[in-house]
Amino acid sequence: MADPSRNLLDGVRILDLTRVMSGPFCTAMLADLGAEVIKIEMPGFGEEGRHFAPYKDGHSTYFMLLNRGKKSVAIDLKSDEGVALVRDLARTSDVVVENFRPGVAARLGLDHETLRAADPALVYASISGFGQEGPYAKWPAFDLVIQAMSGLMSITGERDGRPTAVGESLADVATGMFASWGILAALLDREKTGEGRYLEVAMLDSVYSTLLTGLSRELFTSGHAVRAGNRHPETYPVDSFSAKDGDFVLVGFADAVFRNIAKTIGMPELADDPRFTDNAARNVHEAELRAIVAKWAAGRTCGEAVAALQEAGVPCGPVWSLDDVTRSSHAAARGLVVTGKNQALGDIPLVPQPVHFAGAPRPQNQNAPMLGEDTDTVLGTDLGLTPDRIAELRDKGVIA
Repeated sequence: MADPSRNLLDGVRILDLTRVMSGPFCTAMLADLGAEVIKIEMPGFGEEGRHFAPYKDGHSTYFMLLNRGKKSVAIDLKSDEGVALVRDLARTSDVVVENFRPGVAARLGLDHETLRAADPALVYASISGFGQEGPYAKWPAFDLVIQAMSGLMSITGERDGRPTAVGESLADVATGMFASWGILAALLDREKTGEGRYLEVAMLDSVYSTLLTGLSRELFTSGHAVRAGNRHPETYPVDSFSAKDGDFVLVGFADAVFRNIAKTIGMPELADDPRFTDNAARNVHEAELRAIVAKWAAGRTCGEAVAALQEAGVPCGPVWSLDDVTRSSHAAARGLVVTGKNQALGDIPLVPQPVHFAGAPRPQNQNAPMLGEDTDTVLGTDLGLTPDRIAELRDKGVIA
């Protein structure tokens, strides 16, 4: 029987050389599962994410959400002694994760080949915008650039409007998830072979691979994926509608479900109307069908519309704000927000990875570290440096 106090990644040590979002999101997910994550930051300035809004009492809440459960060690990577310290930490680690621009890790002497020479069992993950090779490998990549170039923006937005970005850094998040998945697969493989692996994850590749509905049209038909607003690009009625007090969505994904929609809105005859008998016909006559459902929706509150549709077995739901979700009974029941801690702010809200593992604890009371908070502890405990040596390095500006 599983030990309910044991985390899945207890005993796994990860050296985190990442910054901003894609890499930190990856390592945060692994920290949620109990891995020890040692985050390397530059003295003084710290990781760039510490300077991203929004702020609470001068501290970046963006950074806190992305770096929960990690240890912050401030080491100057521009100094030879600092790089040597990081190499020593790599030798004590199971995984190294970096998201420098291609070529930077090699210039620092912290690339896969250099570190693997000291530890063939090391798993090393490189995250970048466009991959380590290719015509755009050297381009700086932020989430908006990748949304634009991956095809995601081209299929997002109102049908006759401009391409629109998704309202969150989805490219960073997707890449971080793929990287964490790859790292776990490499660790599993190492259990069988004793050998570590190098893996690289590109943001553009990650987002492109998720655009399955558009790709199914682009790759297999003569048509092209296009913007469709809130409706599904292939199936109707899958769309949003306005009620008296807000919007809701419904998903009429099959003929039987559409028949239930027709009954719910008091027009069962629509299911046998030649304009609406199957999906192909409903797509052709979308405007007429939308007008009928919209008229029904406009006469009800969102709650009334959703309740009636749910009663009929139609997938549907209100369009919630983040505040609505956060305050919902569902969020409370599922533990979407947990309490963490920070030296400056005390108790803080954090959002852990969402997978529930039977017999394993959920993340609780994770620390969002201040810059360099764990430098002395990690160097003393993990590398065996004496207090005098640590003080000497601090005096030189190698650590902070």
